Amino acid sequence: MDVIVNPSIDIASAAGVVALAQQTACVYAAVGMYPNSSTEWNANSADELRQLAQQTKVVAIGEIGLDYYWDKAPHDVQKKALQAQLELAAEMELPVIVHNREASEDLLAILLEWQAGLQASGSALAARPGVLHSFSGDHAMAEKAVAAGYFLGFTGPLTFKNAPELQAIAKQTPLERILVETDSPYLSPHPLRGQRNEPARVRLVAEKLAELKGTVFDEVAAATTANARQLFRIEAQQ
Repeated sequence: MDVIVNPSIDIASAAGVVALAQQTACVYAAVGMYPNSSTEWNANSADELRQLAQQTKVVAIGEIGLDYYWDKAPHDVQKKALQAQLELAAEMELPVIVHNREASEDLLAILLEWQAGLQASGSALAARPGVLHSFSGDHAMAEKAVAAGYFLGFTGPLTFKNAPELQAIAKQTPLERILVETDSPYLSPHPLRGQRNEPARVRLVAEKLAELKGTVFDEVAAATTANARQLFRIEAQQ
C-alpha cells in the first residue's frame, strides 16, 4: 500500500487518525466533522480542529459535507459546520474531503462559491480545492465540480451491476481528476458486496475503472496515486 488518507468524523476520531498517521509511515490524516456529527459543533470546535490540522501528516480537512438521507442533524446545523470548516480549510490551505448524500444541489452551490472565493483571493488552493468523496451525483454535478478543480472519488458502487450512470460518469471524467477510495468499512466492491470493506479492496475499484476507461490496471493505479499525491501534497518516498 503506497498512501492511505484516513479521514475523521468528529473531534475524538480526528485525534485518533492523527495519532495513527504519526505511527504508520503510509498513513496520512484528514481532520473534520462529518455532517451527521454536526450537532456536536460548538464554539471550540474550529480551534480544536485547527490545532489538530497543524500536526505532522495532516493533509486535508474532512470528512465534511451535507447528508440529507439520515435525519441526524438539521440541515442548517450541517451547513453551519460545513461553512466553518471550509473557512478553516482556506485558512490552513488544506483541501477538503467532501461527503454528499442526497444533498447535491445545496452542496455544489456551497462548494462552487467557496472555490470561487479561493480563486478571487489568489489562493493556490483554488486549483486543488478537494475531492467529492464516493461520488454519487449526476453528470451535471460531475462536470461542474471537475471544471472548478475538484477531484471525483469513486468507491465500491462503481463495480456494482446496478450502477450504469455512475460508471458512465467515471468513464467520461478525465483520469487526471479521479481518485479511488474504499469508504471502509462500508461499500465493499463486487464480488464482495455486503462484506466488511478494507483498504486492500480499493484494487477492485481501480480494476473496474481501468475496464471502463479501456486501459490497464497499472495505468489507473499510477494515475490515481499521482492524483492523490498532487491533491494532498504528499511527496513520493525515495
